[in-house]
Amino acid sequence: MSRGLFGTDGVRGRANTHPMTADMALRLGAAAGRYFRRAGDDSAHRVVIGKDTRLSGYMLENALTAGLTSTGMNVLLLGPVPTPAVGYLTRSMRADVGIMISASHNPAEDNGIKFFGPDGFKLSDEAEAAIEAIVAGDIAPAQPANIGRAKRIDDGRGRYVEYAKTTFPAGQRLDGLRVVIDCANGAAYRAAPDVLWELGAEVIPVGVKPDGFNINAGVGSTHPEACAAAVLAHGAHLGISLDGDADRVIIVDEKGCVADGDQIMALMAARWAEQGRLRGNALVATVMSNLGLEHFLAGRGLRLERTRVGDRYVVERMREGGFNLGGEQSGHIVMTDYATTGDGLIAAMQVLAAMADTGDSASRLAAQFDPVPQMLKNVRYAAGADPLSATEVRTVIAEAEARLAGTGRVLIRKSGTEPLIRVMAEAENETVLREVVDGIVAAVEKAA
Repeated sequence: MSRGLFGTDGVRGRANTHPMTADMALRLGAAAGRYFRRAGDDSAHRVVIGKDTRLSGYMLENALTAGLTSTGMNVLLLGPVPTPAVGYLTRSMRADVGIMISASHNPAEDNGIKFFGPDGFKLSDEAEAAIEAIVAGDIAPAQPANIGRAKRIDDGRGRYVEYAKTTFPAGQRLDGLRVVIDCANGAAYRAAPDVLWELGAEVIPVGVKPDGFNINAGVGSTHPEACAAAVLAHGAHLGISLDGDADRVIIVDEKGCVADGDQIMALMAARWAEQGRLRGNALVATVMSNLGLEHFLAGRGLRLERTRVGDRYVVERMREGGFNLGGEQSGHIVMTDYATTGDGLIAAMQVLAAMADTGDSASRLAAQFDPVPQMLKNVRYAAGADPLSATEVRTVIAEAEARLAGTGRVLIRKSGTEPLIRVMAEAENETVLREVVDGIVAAVEKAA
């Protein structure tokens, strides 16, 4: 089935511009309501909706609610909560569908809509395509007596806070640890500091004053320098940098050095394997993860299973293979023992648990392997352009692949959320790496 609205992580775009308009949100809500109700089913149905702190969230929340209730869905509004909280509460509250309004790490002028099924997992490509097909047609409304109701749930954040604490080892506390938590002025601005404080840490909050416009602005996982500066200024033992909807995390050690998702996954995989908790002796990650991670795992008799880019594809492979740990270099860490999607806070708590258990510093624990030199550059292209189909671009890429054969790799792909071509390469020789990437970027820019 064809897909035009949905990308790698739901529907996303610039607020008040197609497809992120009130009209489209209303139709998406009605289509999702009709899809999950099925034909002729007039029994009570329930949907939970969470959002981050973007100004446009109010508009989209109301439009989705109108669409959903028009098809007989009862809507439970959670307000600002992390994306993983929506996955958790969809299951906990026995909802038929969960929706998160967020554009994750994107700037405030963007927004997005992510759907979760009744099991708390993101929808499959097939389900999204089916909803998209309903959007394009005539959506049958509910009978007047079956129109849904909407209700605000005041303790949604509190429910998630209590659950998150249960994922921390029983009997352990964070007493004596000074922790910087950067919430990106986003969805976790209250929940994350509360969890860490209740577990005993001295908490230094950053990015906890959202105003509708400042989400991810100079803070959060895409700007870890803000967290690093706070760590050094306060002499903290660890820095935790979340993104706008808190489904990804970047760690900053006590020296101000940044550790990405690959290092966090390496730490967790090694510890879980030692504890007999790593199912299938494998970690699932995307094609973007560093070769150094693959070598690290192989040295411990563990496997790295690679998927296409997108945490949803990581989760699909985890569920297919029965694995319980996976994620992305960007900081999406998926632990299906605890959550149905990436959870930046709970992943960071695994690092804190390792610190409390071993007494080791963050700098020791968050540098599990030496990464193979990697370079990533983004090239923006105009709407309707297809630079990767250009003969010159394909020739340059083929030459780069031949040059790196046996010593590195090249990965070129379109972003699933923005009009960008992502040019990534890894090579043992950094001079060769720069030449390869710059050559491909120049060719793509010319074609774009």
